[in-house]
Amino acid sequence: MSDNRIIPYGKQHITQEDIDAVVQTLTSDYLTQGPKIAEFERAFATYIGSTFAVAVANGTAALHLCALALGVNEQSKVITTPITFAASANCVRYCGGEVVFSDIDPTTYLLDIHAVRRMLEAAPKGTYQGIIPVDFSGRAIDLKAFRTLADEYGLWIIEDACHAPGGFFMDGAVQQRCGNGSYAELAIFSFHPVKHIASGEGGMITTNDEQLYKKLLMLRTHGITRETGLFQNSPSFASSEKNETTFPGWYMEMQELGFNYRLTDFQAALGLSQLRRADIGLARRRAIAEKYFNAFNGKSYITGESGVVEGHAYHLYIIEADDRLGLYQHLRSKNIFGQIHYIPTHLMPYYRRFGWKEGDMPNAERYYSRCLSLPMYPTLTDTEQDFVLDIITQYFKK
Repeated sequence: MSDNRIIPYGKQHITQEDIDAVVQTLTSDYLTQGPKIAEFERAFATYIGSTFAVAVANGTAALHLCALALGVNEQSKVITTPITFAASANCVRYCGGEVVFSDIDPTTYLLDIHAVRRMLEAAPKGTYQGIIPVDFSGRAIDLKAFRTLADEYGLWIIEDACHAPGGFFMDGAVQQRCGNGSYAELAIFSFHPVKHIASGEGGMITTNDEQLYKKLLMLRTHGITRETGLFQNSPSFASSEKNETTFPGWYMEMQELGFNYRLTDFQAALGLSQLRRADIGLARRRAIAEKYFNAFNGKSYITGESGVVEGHAYHLYIIEADDRLGLYQHLRSKNIFGQIHYIPTHLMPYYRRFGWKEGDMPNAERYYSRCLSLPMYPTLTDTEQDFVLDIITQYFKK
């Protein structure tokens, strides 16, 4: 193929059906706060296997609302992984809490449960309030094991499943889908264009807890409720009529300090259209991953996945290379735009202010020095993937 074609690491796939769904909503009565939101929420909850879903503006908003709903504050200490997008940690800081990083498993790149246990055992019970594990790159973390650990220390769990809609881990003979609420109080997803389901921007929170669900609904809309059964003022106050026993139709109450974190109806329409073919995209991602694995298997210059992992959603396909910088630059010279996921969050200048330094997370830091995400998206053609593989092989043959 021509060297002039740009091959990014990730890319949205917009079909005519997607465009038609958005146009139909744009010409309807509602651009926001309309019926498409609830329709998307119901369909997504069914797909994931959760009881409830709450659509929000983006994945970062989803994380922030989860932290708020669980009561994170200035006294809270929350554990998360350094190998994630910064939002997984930042949501704790938005609420004034302290972020405590724990190292990754060097094989899976996921938060290492043994490292977390050592951290918990080294501190008095009650020191930590929660854990935010991440299904990094689309690989499902074993939430059953984390739930057992969390219960032992009285912790809640927010599952960051942005990379893993459709991913799962095996719980005996049962597939536990990422975000289904079986073991985490709350889970979050992102609909950024490079994710499995794209709505431009957008996010979703899933849960099986009705109280948390209702709190999230209020927090995403300025802390305002229109639900009569939740009103705290009296009907007579609301109507300004003595002895009034019913609330007028206009009445609403702001009961919490919330945010405007709503998704629009036309974004929901796009997300809903994309959701209908999510499994097709997931199957294609797994086929691409298998081809990468077979090409690199046994090669001394590349290490990465030990095989096609069951339940992996393959948002990313990550390799480790001895000469990562050289390979990265060579790929870019051929218009192949790999990416690095991620610079360890604890070494970002903001978090260094809290005392984090190089050497604190040796597994995460070694991973960062070698990692490279290769092109991975459903519309990547066999010809394009072959070209990527040829360029990598040629580079290391030098």
